[in-house]
Amino acid sequence: MNKFNKGVCSLLFASTVVSPLVAGDNNGGKVANRPNVVMIYADDLGFGDVGCYGAKGVETPNVDRLAANGLRFTHAHSVASTSTPSRYALLTGEYPWRKQGTDVAAGDAAMIISPDQYTVADLFKDAGYVTAAFGKWHLGLGGETGKQDWNKPLSPSLADIGFDYSYIMAATADRVPCVFIENGRVVDYDPSEPIFVSYSSNFEGEPSGHENPELLYNLKSSHGHDMAIVNGIGRIGYMKGGGKALWKDENIADSITAHAVDFIKANSDKPFFVYFATNDVHVPRFPHERFRGSTSMGLRGDAIAQFDWCVGEIMRALEEAGVAGNTLVILTSDNGPVLDDGYADGSEELVGEHRPAGGLRGGKYSAFEGGTRVPFIVHWPVRIKEPGVNNGVVSQIDFLGVMAKIVGLSETNSVIADGYCGEEAVWLGDVFANRAFAVGMASNHTLSLIKDGWKYIEPKGGPAMVPWGVRIETGYSFEPQLYRMVDGEFDETRNCASEEPDVLKCMQETLELVRKNSGFLVETNYGY
Repeated sequence: MNKFNKGVCSLLFASTVVSPLVAGDNNGGKVANRPNVVMIYADDLGFGDVGCYGAKGVETPNVDRLAANGLRFTHAHSVASTSTPSRYALLTGEYPWRKQGTDVAAGDAAMIISPDQYTVADLFKDAGYVTAAFGKWHLGLGGETGKQDWNKPLSPSLADIGFDYSYIMAATADRVPCVFIENGRVVDYDPSEPIFVSYSSNFEGEPSGHENPELLYNLKSSHGHDMAIVNGIGRIGYMKGGGKALWKDENIADSITAHAVDFIKANSDKPFFVYFATNDVHVPRFPHERFRGSTSMGLRGDAIAQFDWCVGEIMRALEEAGVAGNTLVILTSDNGPVLDDGYADGSEELVGEHRPAGGLRGGKYSAFEGGTRVPFIVHWPVRIKEPGVNNGVVSQIDFLGVMAKIVGLSETNSVIADGYCGEEAVWLGDVFANRAFAVGMASNHTLSLIKDGWKYIEPKGGPAMVPWGVRIETGYSFEPQLYRMVDGEFDETRNCASEEPDVLKCMQETLELVRKNSGFLVETNYGY
């Protein structure tokens, strides 16, 4: 029986691009009650990787506590199944395929978000907030790829896109340069060891993981990740110098967390926005020794435990500062999980009964559900009075729009490229409803559409498995794919495209409308 409502193909456009307006007295008294906002953005944390989503072999009491006292969403999606495009969409409210250069970035990529783009950090600044970013950045720095001088202040940097303070990694821990960047400058810069970075060739006299595997004393490479060696771990890209500025992987979580905690303490008397982007559980997984052996899953499980500790430290800082009640905390992930992503860390051998994607098909890089369906927890004690579970579809593309409503900037005074302000009611549990649709992008730019209990994956072709050593199904096909996403059918095994031509046609038309037009598409029978 075809349960699809053919009327949903009637669409209109809403949420057009307009100019931002600084929050002021016209906000109906909301200014005094606006919450602090902390976005906790995990890396490669899968739908099933924490306790409240069914994890086994690892305990996550701090994450679970957030969920128990807030809202836990079971159908929330990042915009892409890889890091850089998801982060770009989260911070700008624009789908990443609309801008070239938003694929997974090298460590020496130029700033991908241009200073003239409106970001969620700009939004908070317009609303009178102090803003900060910590941890993994992976959205480029400087004005030209490969031309940065890491020995001088970098420009443009995060200060140019709305962040008052930043303490970040240029990309990820598996990419050079392996130094922290604070407000555009290398932390603990060592003038006796100037920094040079190349993604094309090694520097004379420098060892590499490929030629000198005996120097990989902390982690061995399983595939790739065999260029520069820093802290006994192979990386992507080549690097020379750094000296005392070089990080130790086992201290990354401690360092970014300590700086975030200090920022919260120093700014507890004013509204603040914190973008806290952890390196966990991205490779190389090399958690601090106090977490080693704390789980049954080896280093990947221990990295999840370390992530949970970070969450606990952030919450403790909020509580000690007396602002936890009126702080909106959102915890989610940039994409789905991956086990062996380049290092021999035992992640595949020790996974046991744990299912990182929570039983969903696919994972990081994939067009299947495991690629973009991620944990999503919203915690705001003074506002969310009835904790619970929400099974409706939500998308990270709406982060900018939702924040505009929450901080008191009206929908008509916010720059919203593709997101929607109206999702605020869903995110805060006022209504239990689906977003009209959610669009995801796989690593080869295959797009998928979730709508009205269906998932459509466009025909684009490509290998069935990720081709560089990762054991994950891609979901790529030369044939259109249509899967039911209701009545317990979440495994994406039965392609209904030939059985449901009307559904398929409508899904294809909707995806093309989204692809070709900026702005949120509102169904005529979808009310707010």
